[in-house]
Amino acid sequence: MGEGEKTRLVAWSRELRRVHDRLREALTVTREAVAAGEPAEPATRDLLLFCHGLCSALTAHHEGEDRELFPVIAEQHPELRETLHYLQQDHSMIEHLLTALQAAVARAAPPSELDRHLEGLSAIMESHFRYEERRLLTVLETLTLDTHPKTALGPL
Repeated sequence: MGEGEKTRLVAWSRELRRVHDRLREALTVTREAVAAGEPAEPATRDLLLFCHGLCSALTAHHEGEDRELFPVIAEQHPELRETLHYLQQDHSMIEHLLTALQAAVARAAPPSELDRHLEGLSAIMESHFRYEERRLLTVLETLTLDTHPKTALGPL
């Protein structure tokens, strides 16, 4: 791996933490808006923006990990195959939760229902982020990739 490639991977591991923090904050702000009892239409509009932007980025990130990154990690670090399996299961569950949230937002579900969707999404995302950070960030700093990190990790 060239020095520039390694620098990008180290920078990406740091950026991944920042992205996780931004996604956490977006969920917090959205949940606070729903809890404050703001009128349904503005809350729904904000949630639609959240879903179209952040949900799309999160999905693209997970697809890139599943397609590009995880196979390379499995090859170079076979001891992490079980970890990768758990992370892929999380990706599937998060996608299911995002789909359900988007459907609830599209039909202007009441705030209590939206909050249940956000609570479920928040719980699995937090668990996923912490596990991923604990298990993979160090690996990202030493991994030999034949592809650009953005291709492997998505356009976050």
